[in-house]
Amino acid sequence: MTAKRTLAVVSAGLSQPSSTRLLADRLRDATVARLEQDGYEVETTSIELRDLAQDITNNLLTGFPSPRLSEAIEAMTAADGVIAVTPIFSSSYSGLFKSFFDVVEPTALTGVPVALGATGGSARHSLALEYAVRPLFAYLRAVTVPTAVFAASEDWGSGDAQVGALPARIDRAAGELSALVAASDRSGRLDDPFALDRPFSELLGGLGA
Repeated sequence: MTAKRTLAVVSAGLSQPSSTRLLADRLRDATVARLEQDGYEVETTSIELRDLAQDITNNLLTGFPSPRLSEAIEAMTAADGVIAVTPIFSSSYSGLFKSFFDVVEPTALTGVPVALGATGGSARHSLALEYAVRPLFAYLRAVTVPTAVFAASEDWGSGDAQVGALPARIDRAAGELSALVAASDRSGRLDDPFALDRPFSELLGGLGA
């Protein structure tokens, strides 16, 4: 039986089409190719935050997620690996990107492998990945891969992402993420509905009290 792995791809681009979504898709494709090369069957879920903006705002105001926001969060937190890409505004992640992760339970991504990406108009903003985005996922206790991928406007060239070192950075990050995802069994775990929250002996002792 072919082993299966799941990937959730979160992109926070505001325009359509979006260079942020394009970078997220390139990271996804490279990671899937690596995993399939190693014999894994890969299921991917794309989470476009632009489409969930109203749901995220309502959740922040009411404390309750809509069904489609719940579905997106569940797909991400149950995945074997996550690719998260944000545009850089004012030298940091976008408000939409941060708001989405604000409504995720702080421990829901504990131990989950995450590849980070960002887009911006200038390579000067690339360090935002290290001083803003990576600390956010450290707080969430995710395992971020060493290589974070920043794509500036000049990296895209004619739009085929073949200019400069961007393809090499994508490939390196994909290799790091695929290795961690291959080692994960997160999506294959099933919660036992009959599991006890205490040892059976303790429950028996309580009955005799």
